[in-house]
Order: sequence, then structure tokens, then C-alpha cells
Amino acid sequence: MDISALRERPTPVAMTVAELNEFIKNIFDSTRALSSVTVKGEISNFTLHRSGHLYFSLKDSESQIRAVMFRSSAARLKFIPENGMKVIAHGAVSVYSRDGSYQLYVNSLQPDGVGALYLAYEQLKARLEAEGLFSPDEKLPIPEFPEKIGVITSPTGAAVRDIINVCGRRYPLAKIYLYPSLVQGDGAEENLIKALDYFDKTKLVDTIIIGRGGGSIEDLWAFNGERLARKIHEMKIPVISAVGHETDFTICDFVSDLRAPTPSAAAELAVPDIRELIMMLSGYDERIAMALIHLAEKKKEKLANITQSFFDVGAAISTERRERVASLFERLVNSVREGQKERRAAFKLSFEKLNALSPLSVLSRGYAIPENERGLIRSVADVKSGENLTLRLKDGTLFGKIEKIERGFHNE
Repeated sequence: MDISALRERPTPVAMTVAELNEFIKNIFDSTRALSSVTVKGEISNFTLHRSGHLYFSLKDSESQIRAVMFRSSAARLKFIPENGMKVIAHGAVSVYSRDGSYQLYVNSLQPDGVGALYLAYEQLKARLEAEGLFSPDEKLPIPEFPEKIGVITSPTGAAVRDIINVCGRRYPLAKIYLYPSLVQGDGAEENLIKALDYFDKTKLVDTIIIGRGGGSIEDLWAFNGERLARKIHEMKIPVISAVGHETDFTICDFVSDLRAPTPSAAAELAVPDIRELIMMLSGYDERIAMALIHLAEKKKEKLANITQSFFDVGAAISTERRERVASLFERLVNSVREGQKERRAAFKLSFEKLNALSPLSVLSRGYAIPENERGLIRSVADVKSGENLTLRLKDGTLFGKIEKIERGFHNE
């Protein structure tokens, strides 16, 4: 309608309700002070409409104003508004012509006194905890002697180097499979979920480490996503979370089967220390030997008691026979001790052979071990063009696809 014409009408002429509301709306919309306002207050009468629009009121101790936040703006919120929450809203004041009421059209909303990301973190944490996703009963045990470890992190960060170095030093028998992923920014959460899905479907590993180095809450935000948390909870392979530094906590830490304060600590928790295993086995050897000697001592004592009882009742056992029994016992003890020495030497030799045959020793000289989904590749006949290929190097694993196959040796 023509507002200017409405203004020029003689006063006695009646206007329609719609014309009056439109006139008032035009006054609001043309007032610059109302086109960009910031208001703080407490949310009440909050409603999340099925369309995605948010309807609520903002109030203080003396007054209140109706507000609406359309779906396009609400989709950008990092937290979920709630009744009683104190917020700071920014938008424009205008009139809803149909009802003749004015309201605040909100385009951004922030918690008053706490960051939006922190509030979103606390809300999601409380919700998932109430659902039981953090319960100890939901945790899977971490294998004591893992054969294959999947690592999900950035291929260029310090975290992957720390994990490879610690695992290689403590337990070189375990293979490490790296799935490179974004760990912050747009698409990071989706990358992390895709990596978990790959290991879950292929059953390639028996333990997974997921994480990155430290950073701000914004840097670590990909590990606070609800979809990632639910994916970790669904995993049939145990997951160790290694996000940030010791004081950093994310939703990923709470839902994983084990939380490590740093990537290096995650590697230490994932694998045993081979040196401790050797010492433990050596200790078992000593205990077995001592147990045999103790058993022999008890048998000797029992034999002596029986022999004495025979003497007591007049049994005639010659001095020569008693000396023979003593000699046989000494030979038994010496045999046990010699056997202990031989077992210790054999164990040491076996460990040295095992270490010499370790694939890591070969890899350290510049070689690589090719594998496909069926296992070790020994010939070009074991592979097909287009299938996936992994190359095990001394410091990690490469993933690729076979583009071309040539048979025989080709000397350039």
C-alpha cells in the first residue's frame, strides 16, 4: 500500500486494521536505531518449532519482549537455548503485521557470561552422560598384546611421530596403520568418522588411537561433535582417545574406551614394554627353578623321615645305600641348576633370533613390505590392477592403489 498517501489522508477518514499495522511497521523499519539492536535478558516461553524457527521471549525484572530466530540463523548456533538461560541477542525490532505486535527478529545469540562453545560442550556432555555413553560398563578392554594398531590423526603433526616412536621402542612387534585425517576446521569431524568407519568395517586392527596435539577449544572442537561421539560408542574395536595436552578434555575422551593425557601416553597404554616382558619371563624362570629346588628339598626331607623311621624300627639300611640316596639328591639339584642355565641361554638366543628376523630390522635398511587385503604380497600374481595396497615402512604405513602391473625384472 502507499504509505505516503495514507499520511496525507484527512483525519476523519477511517483506515483498515491492515493499513494501520503496515503504517506502524513502516515507522519501525525506517527507524535506524531499531534496525540493529543488542538486547540482553533471560529466555522464557522457549519453543523450537518443527520448521527449525525459534520462538521465545526475552525478559528482565521489569519487562519482556517477544523474539523470533529464523531457521537460517538458528542453524549457526553452537548451543541449544533453554528457558532461564541469560543471553545477549542481536537483531532488528519490527512489527508482525498480522497480529499488530512488535518483536525482536534475532540474527545472532550468545550466552551471557560464558562462551557459546563451552556451553555447547557442557550441554552435550550432560546429555550423552544421561544416555549412558560414558558408563564404565560400555567400555571395551584394551588388548594386552596388540598385533595391529590403527592411528587416526594428522599425518604431518607431532602426534603421529610420538606414537610411532613410542610403539617402536616399547613393542616393535606391533604393526601401525596410519589413517591420515583432518583434526580441526571444516570437515574434520567427518574425516574422523570416516576413518573409524574404515577400521570398523575392515577389521584391520585390534586397537585404535585417535587424537591430536593440544590447542584452544576451537582447535579441538572436531573432537566434541555428537556424531563422532556416537560413532566411537558404536565401535566394536577398542578406542584410545589422545586429544590435546593433559589438562584438555573433550567429549571424545569421555566416550572412548580409554583416555590418555597425550598421544605419547596413548602409545604407552596401547602396547606393553618388551623389556619388562623379558624381565618378567626371566623372573618366571627363576621362580620355576626355585620351586623345583624347594620341591626336591621337601622330597629329601620326607625321604629322610621315612629312612629314619626304618632305622627306628630296626630296618637295616646300609651306610652305602644312604650315601647313594644323598648322591642321587645332589645330582638332582645339580641337574635342575644346569637345566635352568640352559633354558636361560636358549631364551636369550631365541630373543636375539626373533629380533634379527623382525620386519623392522629389514625395513630400517630401506625396504618396504607390501600387503593387500589377503595378506603379504610375494608375487605380482598375488595382486590385481585397481585394488588397494599398503606399504609398511620403518616409520609408518602408506596406503595406495595399484595402477599398473608389469611382470619380470626391468633394468633401466
